[in-house]
Amino acid sequence: MEKIEVTGKTVEEALINAALQLETSSDNLEYEVIEKGSNGLFGFINSKPAKILVSKKQEENAEIIEEITVEETEEVKPEKVVDKGAVEDKIRKFLNDIFKTMDLEVTIEISFNDDDSIDINLIGGDMGVLIGKRGQTLDSLQYLISLVANKEGGKYFRVKLDTENYRERRKATLESLAKNIAYKVKRTRRPVSLEPMNPYERRIIHSTLQNDKYVSTKSEGEEPFRHVVVFMKKQ
Repeated sequence: MEKIEVTGKTVEEALINAALQLETSSDNLEYEVIEKGSNGLFGFINSKPAKILVSKKQEENAEIIEEITVEETEEVKPEKVVDKGAVEDKIRKFLNDIFKTMDLEVTIEISFNDDDSIDINLIGGDMGVLIGKRGQTLDSLQYLISLVANKEGGKYFRVKLDTENYRERRKATLESLAKNIAYKVKRTRRPVSLEPMNPYERRIIHSTLQNDKYVSTKSEGEEPFRHVVVFMKKQ
């Protein structure tokens, strides 16, 4: 399978991003590290993202599978069964340890979905500190939870962390922003570059304007400074 280039703050995050893009588990990926990445001065000045080349592992040839005998088939180890209850316990312990350190009282709601995704909702009195600027703290915490949930391997869980319905409110804000920027581009006929966003937020901008007859979108730059550019289509 053709390899794709994927970036992230760390090699581990890049691997998770690759698993999301290729819709598979991280243990079903083959990858080569191009750049390990660095945090830079103060965590952001001259920082460089990690960069990897990734592809899915090749499936066994059908002819070879047909040659397996009954005895050999019986010896094949079954797929590892993941205990969702154990995964939930690990997530709760991880979050409770963080909230205890931050002296926060937070109610944690966790639900597993049929598509192997996990919805986590946090309820408390001061959730603004967990959201952070443009949701950066919430995104970082979501990433760490994903590492905890997928530490044992066997099945990849996609984690969605939310509080005070921030994700939906942010989505509505970005959709409105996309439409306003599109109007400006049509009026001035000049491209407009938006602020750096994470992959999820960039997809909202692309999706909102994908059916617009007059403008188009593209992503430019390297993580964590990758951003969306809105520009006029060639008529």
